[in-house]
Amino acid sequence: MDRFEPNLRIPGPTALPPSVRTAGARQMINHRGPEFSAMLARIIDGMKPFFGTTSDVAMLTTAGSGGLEAAIVNTLSAGDKVLAVSIGAFGDRFAKIARIYGADVTKLDAEWGYAAAADEVRERLRSVPGTKAVLLTHNETSTGVMNPIQELAAAIHEEAPDALILVDSVSGLGAVPFEMDAWGVDVVVTGSQKAWMAAPGLSMVAASPRAWAAMEHATMPRFYLDLRAHRDAAAAGETPFTPAIAVVFQVDEGLRIMQAEGADGIFARHETCAAATRAGLAALGFELFADERHFSRTVTAATVPDGLDWKAFNGEVKRRGVVLAGGQGKLTGKIFRVGHLGSVTLEEILGAISTLEIVSLEGRRPVEPGSAVAAAQRAALASQGIAALAVAGATV
Repeated sequence: MDRFEPNLRIPGPTALPPSVRTAGARQMINHRGPEFSAMLARIIDGMKPFFGTTSDVAMLTTAGSGGLEAAIVNTLSAGDKVLAVSIGAFGDRFAKIARIYGADVTKLDAEWGYAAAADEVRERLRSVPGTKAVLLTHNETSTGVMNPIQELAAAIHEEAPDALILVDSVSGLGAVPFEMDAWGVDVVVTGSQKAWMAAPGLSMVAASPRAWAAMEHATMPRFYLDLRAHRDAAAAGETPFTPAIAVVFQVDEGLRIMQAEGADGIFARHETCAAATRAGLAALGFELFADERHFSRTVTAATVPDGLDWKAFNGEVKRRGVVLAGGQGKLTGKIFRVGHLGSVTLEEILGAISTLEIVSLEGRRPVEPGSAVAAAQRAALASQGIAALAVAGATV
């Protein structure tokens, strides 16, 4: 398999399209010059429709966690009451960042594998009057769950209208619809290495007028992560500090590819790949971990069945060129995850399912040859609305 590129099926970093890799190898340019200025403007303007906002977007040279930290320190002061709604490992991380900077954090934990419930958010807000901000995770890659942000935001506005809504959409934005302005979300964070099809190194943060106003009164320490400095520099066509120029080149190219495909095409492709992944895994006898009402469209989690030597199984899968992700935190060794975001294609998903099927058969697991790939194909066709073809034995 060394002569082939691996089928990278983890929730990020995602595989890079050829033109994105080429873009990252370009010669450096002056980050205070006109070429960079034009590129920065293209990226910021090009991302706004995916955020669903007309507000300013800041681009920071950090991992996604740096963007989350920026969301906290720019809008809050030590002692502010914060409700952190966690549905997994990354929700816990968001809460930890707020607590480290001195916020008075109340946790609302959903059982891992489930989305947050709007009624529970309302109830907890009633018990924590004066809440300044609510932290939400859009897509929790540790569990394969996607939160209903529109529904949760509506509940927050109803119960605590003055509370800011800060959303981690590092692994969701760009792959699924998001309407920041229409839903009344105040800060949204995403990362270059996910749906944007670039290398790690950049986080993009959008803030609402309410959030920008809050930054003038927030007193948590900030320097490198001061979003106002990034906004003001961007207005002059620059970043306040030296950016990761090679990654900026890649994000610029990734956005060009995304705009050529169109948002509707991108969202449909992710839905198709997600449906195929879920159906293929189920046909292989793997129980899907997440609540089916809130399956993620960018990563699928499945339970490691009793009696399966996961280390040996995964090792054989990897030897054949498919790279999966294991469980995180308390789910380590209990689940595995299949990423399907970014430049992912249905053919790549079918290839991964085929590999899992072959390894299952060789391991004498009770699998009908061809059944998993067929199930994945049928689910993909059904997600595309080709119902007449999505039946067993149908041919195109």
